[in-house]
Amino acid sequence: MKNYIQYLNKAFENRIRLGIMSILMVNDKVEFSVLKEMLDITDGNLASHISALEKLKYIDIQKQFIGKKPNTTYQVSKAGKKAFNEHLDALEKLLKQRD
Repeated sequence: MKNYIQYLNKAFENRIRLGIMSILMVNDKVEFSVLKEMLDITDGNLASHISALEKLKYIDIQKQFIGKKPNTTYQVSKAGKKAFNEHLDALEKLLKQRD
């Protein structure tokens, strides 16, 4: 019997990063303020988790100005989609595993 737990991605063990990726997987682009509100976390907490996902190249970040106001949006990258889908597949197989 396979041990599928070894195929779970450590980047998604944290509930905030799991939430970020889940939101980005079902939306084309999401603004910082929307992510913050949906996850009910502080700016700093969100920024640190975004940074961790960005280092892994799991998300893409677009920064721009709308008028004089900065606007940052996020979207899942191709590598992020692959990694997250593999994580979900491993989780599903783990749940279906029989003793």
